[in-house]
Amino acid sequence: MKYFNPTKALFLATASLFLVSCSDDNNGPVNEEEVITTVTTTLTNGATTITLTSRDLDGDGPNDPLVTVSGNLTANTVYNGETTFLNELDTPADNITTEVEEEGEEHQIFYQIPAALGTIGYTDFDVNAKPVGLTFTYTTGNAGTGNLTVTLRHLPNKSAAGVAAGDITNAGGATDAQVTYPIVITN
Repeated sequence: MKYFNPTKALFLATASLFLVSCSDDNNGPVNEEEVITTVTTTLTNGATTITLTSRDLDGDGPNDPLVTVSGNLTANTVYNGETTFLNELDTPADNITTEVEEEGEEHQIFYQIPAALGTIGYTDFDVNAKPVGLTFTYTTGNAGTGNLTVTLRHLPNKSAAGVAAGDITNAGGATDAQVTYPIVITN
């Protein structure tokens, strides 16, 4: 004949509670870090399109990214810009740009360039009217050479000093991708 054992019942109840409280299912959705192999920045002015691409198909492997720039920029000219992010390790390639756009309040793209080479202005914003940076304008400066660094940050503090204007200094957050393109501006 079976009988109720309160000690055993208490043990099973406690163990069940422990297992449920430690389950990953109760911690909310997990936002896995994206793998980004390819960053492409396209600059357009009328019929002129300059494409800047950084492709790193071995990720953290021993090979440096392959960086290409399709041409020179023209001094004192306004370009419409767009940056995209792909994971080309997947077939077909996974378009991370869509996720950045959908989670705009959790992302911001920063464009760092020497002041003599021009200025960047954001043209897309998240639901809180803070910049995202998938689209922008780039007004080139005088003729010269330098680097354009593009950084995708996850969970930046978009309310920190200067961040909404594109200053990465106080942004915080985690860097999802960072690439540097050599640029040449001619007259």
